[in-house]
Amino acid sequence: MIDSHAHLDDEAFDDDRDQVINALYENGIDFIVNIACDLKSSKTSQELAKTYENIYATVGVHPHDAITYTDEVEETLKILAQEKKVVAVGEIGLDYYYDNSPRHIQKDVFKRQLKLANELRKNVVVHSRDASQDTFDILKEAHDKYEFKAVIHCYSQSLEMLKEYLRLGDYISLGGAVTFKNSKIRKEVAKIVPLDRLLLETDCPYMTPVPYRGKRNEPKYVNIVAEYIADLRGISKSDLVKVTDENTKRFYNIC
Repeated sequence: MIDSHAHLDDEAFDDDRDQVINALYENGIDFIVNIACDLKSSKTSQELAKTYENIYATVGVHPHDAITYTDEVEETLKILAQEKKVVAVGEIGLDYYYDNSPRHIQKDVFKRQLKLANELRKNVVVHSRDASQDTFDILKEAHDKYEFKAVIHCYSQSLEMLKEYLRLGDYISLGGAVTFKNSKIRKEVAKIVPLDRLLLETDCPYMTPVPYRGKRNEPKYVNIVAEYIADLRGISKSDLVKVTDENTKRFYNIC
């Protein structure tokens, strides 16, 4: 299996990062994509990818940290992205739930990083929380100008918006939140999203699935996500994993 979205550089793994990574294979995980959220984590994600065979990386600035984005940061991201195992730009997007950066700055930085992804010829990992329409509108405009695909990570938007993203050719990623009792939309999305557009993730150390909710999330729990979605769809876990692994490799251009 593949965990398409993890944050193993997070301080939650400072005490046992090597053990967690070295145990990936025995837990059935072929590799993970470690997702950046600011300049620092873009660097640490790249270092993890260089150190471990079974880790790939992204570079990018999360909407929480959009206010830190500068021309100098962008130039550094360009340099980091030249590394062979840097496979996407992300996670980028909009977050109006916390508003840690002013919304107009979030929008501007989102657009700048979509342009950057086009220049780098890489796909994008998108974060969107309480900003559904603005996220879609910006992505739609970018799709009209650039050549890229997006994956909407930890999808929580409406079924109607799902159809719009699918029309754009984008992908949907689901993680531990699909197991939460109150995640009705995510469960419906898991049932109807075309299998060839679905990725599986943990977003570890966050969004730990039931029955481990409240504890640190880990890549191995992507197995729980796969089992849960396969059950919702009435198919075998192996059939689901075969397709989602292929999707992940195709999206990130990993041979």
